[in-house]
Amino acid sequence: MTVPAELKENAQGAWVPVSKIKPVDLLRDEVVVELTSKAKDMHQLLAHFKQEALDSVQTFVEISAERYGAKLGGKKGNITLRSFDGKARVALAIADRIVFDERLHVAKNLIDECIHTWSEGGNDNIRVLVNDAFQVDRQGNINTARILGLRRLDIKDAKWHEAMRAISDSVTTASTKEYIRFYVTDNDGTEYQIALDLAAV
Repeated sequence: MTVPAELKENAQGAWVPVSKIKPVDLLRDEVVVELTSKAKDMHQLLAHFKQEALDSVQTFVEISAERYGAKLGGKKGNITLRSFDGKARVALAIADRIVFDERLHVAKNLIDECIHTWSEGGNDNIRVLVNDAFQVDRQGNINTARILGLRRLDIKDAKWHEAMRAISDSVTTASTKEYIRFYVTDNDGTEYQIALDLAAV
């Protein structure tokens, strides 16, 4: 469908004659469309650069392993590469996105039973801590760190330990994501990250 130049679609899907649109609305539309178009181009450029950087690091690791038998991967494949002068650093981090299965509900029920059967002393604090850990955010997601943090509590109770085991058993890895960050050191010896996030620029 070819849209006549004298018409412009509004937010309700209706075609409005340009002559009937206020100049300030036309100018706003022009600014927003131009900037978002450039933002999409920049997003594609960053996505291409990220993949290029990941491929370059992986290629180097393979070459290094082949030629020198070097094992550069750390925990979960995390890698740090430094320039010869030490003033530039590339850090590759691999992070797992953890989710919980239905056994988390079993753990919550066991914990509730523990709190209910314990004597009153100090249990209000434990109840607040547990309820806080199991709260969900606006998207309905549970804070993984808070849930797993319950396992660090030194509580001598068989049912509590069973609940902690249920939490551990309920953990599954939903996805794995690679993060690559770049650092440089200035003349004062201060290292800082090169910001590739608009909010951090």
